[in-house]
Amino acid sequence: MASVSSTLQRIKQDLGPFLPDESIKSACRAAGHRWRERELGPVRTLHLFVLQVLSFNTAMTHLHHLSRTAVKAPAYCQARMRFPLAVLEKLVEESSRAMHKACASADGLWCGLRPYLVDGSSTIAPDTPQSQKAFGQPKGCKDGCGFPVPKILGLFDAVSGLITRLLAFPLYTHEQSKVWMLHRSLGMGDLLVGDRGFCSFVHFAMLFSRGIQGLFRIHQKQIVDFRPHRKHRLKYTRAKKSQKNKGKKKAPLPRSRFVRRLGKRDQVVEWFKSTVSRPKWITDPQWDALPASLLVRELRFVLANKGQRTRTITIATTLLDPLLYPREKIAELYGVRWQVETHLAELKTTLKMRKLKSKTPDGVKKELAVYALVYNLVHQVMVKAAARQGVGPDRISFIDTVRWLLCAETGQQLADLVVNPRRLDRHEPRVVKDIMDTYTKMSRPRSQLRKELKTQAVEA
Repeated sequence: MASVSSTLQRIKQDLGPFLPDESIKSACRAAGHRWRERELGPVRTLHLFVLQVLSFNTAMTHLHHLSRTAVKAPAYCQARMRFPLAVLEKLVEESSRAMHKACASADGLWCGLRPYLVDGSSTIAPDTPQSQKAFGQPKGCKDGCGFPVPKILGLFDAVSGLITRLLAFPLYTHEQSKVWMLHRSLGMGDLLVGDRGFCSFVHFAMLFSRGIQGLFRIHQKQIVDFRPHRKHRLKYTRAKKSQKNKGKKKAPLPRSRFVRRLGKRDQVVEWFKSTVSRPKWITDPQWDALPASLLVRELRFVLANKGQRTRTITIATTLLDPLLYPREKIAELYGVRWQVETHLAELKTTLKMRKLKSKTPDGVKKELAVYALVYNLVHQVMVKAAARQGVGPDRISFIDTVRWLLCAETGQQLADLVVNPRRLDRHEPRVVKDIMDTYTKMSRPRSQLRKELKTQAVEA
């Protein structure tokens, strides 16, 4: 087996084409970061950071064993703290762009568009006052009994699985209020695919202004009616009950105006900007710049596979041409959207991102940035292995790729990696068999529990 010092060399070799040493130094200089020529400069610190996260976010005290060098944990911790967050975020974007370019091919397009997946999740940070203030904890937890929970928002390439950007916010932040920050990573010819949390007139209008297409599952509160030439309402007003129809409930009317029918449960409608209120996260000038209405395609399809929790899916998209974008293709693409759940599971479960170790908000964001860097490194190797083995990148085993990176010698040719079988009809109940722990959960602060233990000891 290769020594892990050679694994560090292997990491440098694999990162070299996408993140050269000079680009790391130039990014630091551009951010105004100055450093002395010492053992733990920016380049070495970043490589050690990548090695730590790739080794399932192992402890800092383990690094001197892994790197086979005299790296002291306090010195490495201070070097990480000196490393600017802005530099790490820029390096993630640059390396992601370079990896996208290396992986770009005609196979990465869907009907001539490059699809991207967006989704939100969360992680857990150590319980410190700074992180509690920056991220907050679940409302069901009492003070002193919960952990800060940063909310994360990720943008993934639908074909290669590469992360374009990974952002962190306070826990009680709606994803739609921050998704606009990902728009600058997209451009003409790109398609953003997401779940119902991202479906709104405002989001579609913001994408449309940049020439980006959108495809989202319709929000559960959105009323959709596929009857041709049905009535609609423009204002958020309550219908007045007449004396004649008192007590009878009328079905609420959709706010979208019917334009034309494209097929069974497939239509083009006109969505209107609200005349009552605007979202709190958008400014008045931005709100005024949005168009008064927008043409949107609504379609509904039924999942054929049995055992799935959701059977009927209703989609809203700006892909209006049924010849260029058939409904069957759209249904197939929305099925690919579920891959983002696999990507997040690879980050949180396989690479152990579910619980972070940094004790400051900046440290948490730095850790997440390096997770994105490591994840892209693994997926870039997966894309290479998939091309050589004649399968799709999503078929290559993520954990097997990580193991190979940790064991491969410097300059060693890429081995045949494990190919996961396709199990399209596999559906499992949402239950857990393993009893993880039976310890009593904390319901009061630890300091209060310690006092009670001392009181019990005195009384005894």
